[in-house]
Amino acid sequence: MIRVIIERDGNERIQAFQMDGHADYDEHGKDLVCAGASAVSFGTVNALMTLTSIEPVINQASTGGFLRIDLPQTIEEAEDQRAQLLLEGMVVSLQTIEQDYGQFIKITFK
Repeated sequence: MIRVIIERDGNERIQAFQMDGHADYDEHGKDLVCAGASAVSFGTVNALMTLTSIEPVINQASTGGFLRIDLPQTIEEAEDQRAQLLLEGMVVSLQTIEQDYGQFIKITFK
């Protein structure tokens, strides 16, 4: 199962997210749950880095199955608003996957 943790601060801003595990929906290379979750999360990270000046802290396992993204503590307000919109869009997309494939992906909020 893919476990997604969305970490919010006291103002409900997404400060970090983490994904770990494997969906095991199908064999490697045919696992559409894994492919969808990966595309959404990596696409969001790429969008953050391309559309904002934010350089998130990225930790990932070299063998796959783990990704953690932390936003810097200080971000200009306009950049943070763009980042939050991108991250909230990621959450909506992941929740859509969870609605249909909940036995393979679980999202929690901290």
